[in-house]
Amino acid sequence: MNHSKHLLGANRVAILVVILLLFSAFAAVKDDLFLISKNLDIFSAVYRQISINYVDETDPDKLIKTAVDAMLDGLDPYTEYVQEADIDDYKLKYVDTRYGGIGTTTFNRDRRVYIAELYPGYPADRAGLQVGDELVRIDGNSLENKSTTVISQLLRGVEHSEVRLQIKRPQRDTLLELSITREAIRQPNVSHIALLDGGVGYIKLDKFLERSATEVEAAVTDLQKEGKLKGLVIDLRDNGGGILQEAVRVVNLFVPPGELVVSQRGKNTTKANSYRTTVKAVAPEIPLAVLINQHSASAAEIVAGALQDLDRAVVVGERSFGKGLVQQTFHIPYNNLVKVTVAKYYTPSGRCIQALDFAHRDDNGDYTHVSDSMIKAFNTKRGRVVYDGSGIHPDITVKKKAYSPVTKTLLHHHLIFDYATTFKQTHRQIPGPKSFEVSETQYADFIRFLEDKDYPYFSKTETSLRQLKALAEAERKPDDILQELTMLEHQLSDSKQRDLFNHREELKAVLGNEIISRYYYGQGRTTFSFKHDGQLQRARALLTLATDEYYSILAGEGKYNEIGRPETFLAVAEAAN
Repeated sequence: MNHSKHLLGANRVAILVVILLLFSAFAAVKDDLFLISKNLDIFSAVYRQISINYVDETDPDKLIKTAVDAMLDGLDPYTEYVQEADIDDYKLKYVDTRYGGIGTTTFNRDRRVYIAELYPGYPADRAGLQVGDELVRIDGNSLENKSTTVISQLLRGVEHSEVRLQIKRPQRDTLLELSITREAIRQPNVSHIALLDGGVGYIKLDKFLERSATEVEAAVTDLQKEGKLKGLVIDLRDNGGGILQEAVRVVNLFVPPGELVVSQRGKNTTKANSYRTTVKAVAPEIPLAVLINQHSASAAEIVAGALQDLDRAVVVGERSFGKGLVQQTFHIPYNNLVKVTVAKYYTPSGRCIQALDFAHRDDNGDYTHVSDSMIKAFNTKRGRVVYDGSGIHPDITVKKKAYSPVTKTLLHHHLIFDYATTFKQTHRQIPGPKSFEVSETQYADFIRFLEDKDYPYFSKTETSLRQLKALAEAERKPDDILQELTMLEHQLSDSKQRDLFNHREELKAVLGNEIISRYYYGQGRTTFSFKHDGQLQRARALLTLATDEYYSILAGEGKYNEIGRPETFLAVAEAAN
């Protein structure tokens, strides 16, 4: 009896606690709703007064866009307001790459617009346009001082509609008049598939938009048909991400059903989800390497992180970008959209790889990085140690070699681009991308091409000397010292030709890449780059020549037991010893 009374009393207390919690939650929600309503009234009143009483005419849509953008700027770079007029561009960027156009990309130079790339087989290519052509007018509109965004909008349109172009070709005085019919342009997610030496497959995945997993599966199947694969390289470098569910499906191609791929959690509990593999993998056993770099982000990091955490692939390259946030798009009145960051995502080991802290900014107003002291350790499926808070660290780090100052200068001033345009006009054909190399004779011709070109170029030594000379002048050093610095400055300025010689192998590779694209398009450019790609070569060797190392990494043996340890962990370990 007493026992029953105690139970009854306990139940009453429990019920009372639940009621109090519900009341508190209701009160909190009520307070939030009041504040929202209050602030909306304030905003509406300010907007009305500005629209009615401001001294000059105002654009209502522009006012709202400015206000909303300013509000969202205090959150993170991924939460954005999309007006109805911009929805097509938004879908092209985040959902599907299909649009009505002619199949070309452009760039601005000296207030003019030039064709940068042609997509093979599309209208611009079939009409005879060439990389290096200047676009002068589109449908009668002058393009001087127009941005590439405006140019893109002018070139796009309804499928089967016509666009009239006025073209100026290099070294020709007369303008070309062309009328081209737009078609549906759709750039695939998978931009390149190849079977490399040693029986290693290669798949370049550029983005995770609709059908990306289907394209990867088709690529794997095609490679398997060519022969038994010894390994497969998935290239996610420069892949900025896309649709989370597509990333999960890509992982599922290599991982059996039932494995956790990614989970997401946010303030709104309805946004909490876990995503697992659900179907039979198409290549569950094939040795796998994943290439990443500092521009691999979001869905690309989900794939790399999941395959690393599940000890299914060796990650090669450079640390990834570190975007551990999930966005969702919501429809709002009058056909507008708002994309909102709704959650953080977590890899199978439980780590969130978000590298920037958007809740805090430094004295310059820039976002701060997650501090090393806040970074935590996690374990992969086989017990390897990995860390959160700083992107995906590769199992094998291979840094991409930075270009020399002279190469950067020539690229910046489009002189390598210009030479490739000239080269194409005087060479009808060249060998294929696997065998083509810029010869010493062709490189000498390139040097002669540069002789009458004015391009400001300062080596690191010259830059340091100029700074030293300025400091000496400010401190009023003796004239003889200043004269010696001036003489040295003149001597260094003559080193431009020496740098063209010293860096000729690097320049020949960059030059060859540009030339090959004029004959074999983007596919040829990628194939040509293989022989100069240290990260890809390391991954391929890992799958063919260093298979013991491959399995040692996945087993976490020796130095491979820990990946991406932060500096603070190193300091603590050293202090303990």
